[in-house]
Amino acid sequence: MKKVVIGMSGGVDSSVAAIILQKQGYEVIGLFMRNWDSLADGELEGAPTTEQGICPQEVDYEDAKKVCEKLNIKLYRKDFIKEYWDYVFTYFLDELKKGRTPNPDIMCNKYIKFDMFKEEAEKLGADYIATGHYARLEDDKLLRGVDDNKDQTYFLSQVSKEQFENVLFPIGDMKKKEVRKIAEEYDLVTADKKDSTGICFIGERNFRSFLSNYLPNQPGDIVNIDTNEVVGKHVGLMNYTIGQRRGLNIGGTPDRMFVVGKDLDKNILYICTGNEEYLISDSCIINEINYLGDKKITKCTAKFRYRSKDVDVELEWLDNDEILVKYPQGFKSVTPGQACVLYNGEECLGGGIIKEVRKNNEKIWYL
Repeated sequence: MKKVVIGMSGGVDSSVAAIILQKQGYEVIGLFMRNWDSLADGELEGAPTTEQGICPQEVDYEDAKKVCEKLNIKLYRKDFIKEYWDYVFTYFLDELKKGRTPNPDIMCNKYIKFDMFKEEAEKLGADYIATGHYARLEDDKLLRGVDDNKDQTYFLSQVSKEQFENVLFPIGDMKKKEVRKIAEEYDLVTADKKDSTGICFIGERNFRSFLSNYLPNQPGDIVNIDTNEVVGKHVGLMNYTIGQRRGLNIGGTPDRMFVVGKDLDKNILYICTGNEEYLISDSCIINEINYLGDKKITKCTAKFRYRSKDVDVELEWLDNDEILVKYPQGFKSVTPGQACVLYNGEECLGGGIIKEVRKNNEKIWYL
């Protein structure tokens, strides 16, 4: 009997993935990852707690235990706190310092879930590892999950082909409602549990308050890019992203306002009022390329954020291991630091990190 070590998160997806694996005849072992020091975290302003004063990470572990007990699965727990800090959280902070908008969940998959977790699973005698991601692996290709609304290949775009070896995605060909139905049939504690939102280690909390524990706020001017007038004060450039409309705290104007750029040297946040043209680019350069395709192609589609629509793009492969991604039809709010993920139909080709955003063959100066 083949042995599968599955990442049990305390959520409904990994719970049902474990059930599917049991039905398929595998010996299933659960492994819960502890990536954040909840004790230290609880001492920080803005740290999350439940109504009972318990960190949600501990609630997740207790839920994972209850599911594994019900399914008669052994559950192990492993701390990756130091590794998480070194490879994910430090990256997150460094990117914010550069004025970029990072996606640490992508780096968590690259460095923790499909690397260090896999090593730990091998120590437990795993033939395979599994997760509750909505994605599929067929013929060594990474494919979108069947549930378009839950597809998570965007977050797997930096995982290498080698890391995908001996990996199973048991619910990748299922819809979310099917997953919940199975959990209800087994009367699992996670059946009605709300999906987690927010950044993986931050969770649902006051982002600004949390971040100020690590990066002190440096307030500065908010400048209207059209008039060059100071229209307000920001609370630190790290707290804003391109296209953001809410939380600007600028009164006295009937126009819709958007964040369009940042000047790190002068500590200026640029906004515009009503003119979305500033948000539109027609190309970008991506680096940190992780390409999963069999051969380099020049036409495909791309996602510039997890929830953004697919955009038709042309690829120009540059000599310095970078790609010029062109979308002459234009697209809004392409943001340095975010992932650009490439697709050929259902197949996810991997992608890279947005280094530079361009318009009319020139770098946009305020980005």
